[in-house]
Amino acid sequence: MLCVTVFSHAFSGETETAVQVASATVVALPIKNELAEREMIKQLRHEHTWASEIRSKQSWVNNDVIKIPKRGEAPKVLINNTQYPILKNNRDDSHVVVGLNKFDTENTIVTDDELYALPYEKKSDVQMQHRETLEDETMEYGIWGLAPQENDEANNEFVLETTGADDGTGRKKLTTKDLRSLQAKMNKKGINKKGRILVLQDDHVSDLLDEDKKFYTQYHNHTEGMISSKYYGFKVYEDSTTPEYDATGKKLPYGSVVVGRKSSIVFHKGSTAKAAGTVKRYARDASADPELRESTVGFRVYHIIVAYGIEGSAAIISGTV
Repeated sequence: MLCVTVFSHAFSGETETAVQVASATVVALPIKNELAEREMIKQLRHEHTWASEIRSKQSWVNNDVIKIPKRGEAPKVLINNTQYPILKNNRDDSHVVVGLNKFDTENTIVTDDELYALPYEKKSDVQMQHRETLEDETMEYGIWGLAPQENDEANNEFVLETTGADDGTGRKKLTTKDLRSLQAKMNKKGINKKGRILVLQDDHVSDLLDEDKKFYTQYHNHTEGMISSKYYGFKVYEDSTTPEYDATGKKLPYGSVVVGRKSSIVFHKGSTAKAAGTVKRYARDASADPELRESTVGFRVYHIIVAYGIEGSAAIISGTV
């Protein structure tokens, strides 16, 4: 921080009088950028959401690339062994290299004229809005990436349709039977029962509220984002931005304008990771723009939410009558 003091001088003969006119504290732009970038990293922890269940793997990141380790073959287990010496084998580990996704916000301008007319500090509010928008976007892209592309049970990826009654719009409601069916499929494939996270879409939340009094009670008593810590083997959250699927059960591209069928998503927190890379604030103060006299701010964030391992994922899409 720089403290700037301005003096005026009056001369009368040989006598000089110094009068302090103004004193102001100015924060250098690089310091402002660093503070804003720290706040952005805090924001991307996604507290009290399904994303908070995913372990942060910052140690896997270097130069905005994440190296995901892959274990080699597991050892064989010998029961009541009588043959010695016991065989020795190497475990050949490897890794997968994945680039972090780059998220840029469009720049926002704030004119000096606006600042005189407004009863609040717009610059701070604009910066907060950028942070909140990036937090939402990284989560929405993350859940889209975790969702299976299509039904592929050989690779532990499940896409099921709801089977309940017509909700009046031609959509079949989600039922507890649908959840039990998915639970049975995952159990049959040997997927670890601990760590299954269910992210319910809004319509499916309403369906379960209507059907299940236990779920209704848990929903209205939930705190800090989580609906239930144990519901048919799932830890349950809700999210309005889960991906949509087409009529054939394939996931629509991210940001598609095509209206598809809503889905609820299941992932396993033991085989997912998240990480943030470079965070940068781009800013220009109005004092550096004498023509338009407006401040400009924008952000760039490298971030990823990614699945790895063999635990798989699932989507429950709304069936049609």
